[in-house]
Amino acid sequence: MYQFVKNIVLRVLRVPPEPLDPMGEVGSLKVFRASPNFFKYRLYVWIIQKVFTAFALALGAGIYFAATLKSHPLTPTFLIFTFISFVGICIVALVHLAISFIMLRLDYEMRWYKITDRSLRIREGIIFVREMTLTFANIQNISISQGPIQRFFGIADLKVETAGGGAVAQPDHNGQSQLFSMHVGIFRGIDNYDEVRDTMLARLKKLRDSGLGDTDEHLQHAAHAPEVERGGGEPTDILAVLREIGNEAALLSKGATALFPPGN
Repeated sequence: MYQFVKNIVLRVLRVPPEPLDPMGEVGSLKVFRASPNFFKYRLYVWIIQKVFTAFALALGAGIYFAATLKSHPLTPTFLIFTFISFVGICIVALVHLAISFIMLRLDYEMRWYKITDRSLRIREGIIFVREMTLTFANIQNISISQGPIQRFFGIADLKVETAGGGAVAQPDHNGQSQLFSMHVGIFRGIDNYDEVRDTMLARLKKLRDSGLGDTDEHLQHAAHAPEVERGGGEPTDILAVLREIGNEAALLSKGATALFPPGN
């Protein structure tokens, strides 16, 4: 039954079942998913929210019913109207709970984290789908955050930050508009965060060894000072390089003047 509803929802919302693989060698692809404990964590939060909501609605309905009894006599018509209203509210509440649970489950199942030797791709969301691709050559920082509740469930969020800035306003899973950075990717609710981090660091090291990507220092902090590397491996200021080029140009100009004196 659930699979049938899932297929209908994905077809109506036009959500592809799986994102395309990011750029890189085919054999290097690794796929990670959110942990089942991440769904349990979200489910418990969802249950607590719904219990408090049901309690608030029941309390409000009880107060309203008690206040109505004071101003209206307890007639058969009033009792029938109250019963029909109660049944209607229950039906609406059950439909809401079913839809809310299905969307919660789909939000967990449709989270994708793909990594190749050159880039990674993150996709999340059902109604509002967010998908981003980050290249390893631009990665500057990798961090893991884990709150006490996440620690209890054995999950964590792994954040990947790349060079650049700026954010775009997009709706979150509750439909509220929030600013999302286009240079920060988060692997939410994973239980193999050490494996994911080690995989990224190994591929970053491979890129650095091949002469691509940032150095070890730049992995933690962005480098803004302009530098050029010579064959010896030591950084040289750009002004010194330009000065050396100017001196060589002056020597070439003097040589040309000596070979072809003016007036000849």
